[in-house]
This record gives sequence, structure tokens and C-alpha cells, in this order.
Amino acid sequence: MNAAIFFQRHQNNRFVYIAKKLYIRLCLRNDAAKVKYLRNAGAKVGNNVHIGRIDQVGTEPCLVSIGDNVYFSGSETLLLTHDGGISHTYLMGIAPKRFDNFGRIRIGNNCFIGIRCIIMKGVTIGDNCIIGAGSVVTKDIPSGSVACGVPARVIETVETYYSKNKNNLDNTIGWNMYKKRKYLEEKYKV
Repeated sequence: MNAAIFFQRHQNNRFVYIAKKLYIRLCLRNDAAKVKYLRNAGAKVGNNVHIGRIDQVGTEPCLVSIGDNVYFSGSETLLLTHDGGISHTYLMGIAPKRFDNFGRIRIGNNCFIGIRCIIMKGVTIGDNCIIGAGSVVTKDIPSGSVACGVPARVIETVETYYSKNKNNLDNTIGWNMYKKRKYLEEKYKV
């Protein structure tokens, strides 16, 4: 039995919950290990996927599909495949018993997901999309779109986004922090 399945089978055990958190933080240190863990947990994950933190993929990873060349910036992005609030309608005297409410999350190919985004159940993000930092995605985002906000809305196409920024781009990919700092201090006179 692999770790992902073990943790799923014993998710209500407090010690196993703590062990899972430690395992994720200490053992899953690179993208290949994180992707393998997610696949073992039931998620469909493409190739060349960068995942900031593994615990961002809700409690039902089998409902998540992530395409190729997807980059999750930083950490604290959440993929929420269920609506936890619906079960409390029973406690409020509205529902006759406790229920769950699930939905799939699909992220297409070549997408960039900014830091601290929340992607809600039932959402499809098309291919070639950029989701701005801190966005809450509650509705589908069509392919080739840049979306941001709370709730997220499409603000422009990826082509328009690139055109607006192409004159301000810096070729610093792969530079170390010191070299980049010196370059930026010179450019911005700081």
C-alpha cells in the first residue's frame, strides 16, 4: 500500500493526520515526488507540472485533473472539490440529514496559477490560461484567458496580456539572486 492510499484509508485518525502532514513536508521535496503522490491518491496529473505545496489538492484528489505544463506559483493555493458548508444545513435544521456536495476541478494544459488562489468545485480552467494571485475561481475560465479577482473574472486574452507587457520584460530567468539584485538595482536606481 502506498502512502497516499494509507493516508486516505485512515484520514479520521489524528495521529495519521499529523503523520501525513509531516510526510508531505519532509518527504515530498520535488515535483516528481509530489506528482507521484497525487497520482497515487487518484488525481490525474500531466507532465511537467510544478506544484508549490501538495496539501493544496483537497480531500478528494480523484476529482482533480491537471494538464501538462501547469505551474502553481508558491504555496497556499487550494483546490476545493467539495462544499463543506452544505453538511451544516442539517445542524441548522434545514436538511433532513448530513450530505456532501462534490464537483470536479479540471485545469488544462499550459496554465499558470498564481499564489494563494482558491479554485472551487465544478470549475474548468481551459488551456493556456493565467490565473492572477489571490483569485477565487468560482466559474469556468475559457482557454487563452487571463482571469483574476474575487470572484475571478476574465480581464483579457493571454495575447493581449503579453502585448501590454512585452516592452517591459527582463531576460533574467536562471540568474542567481545576487546577479538579479544587481541588475534590478541598476535598472531601478535603488
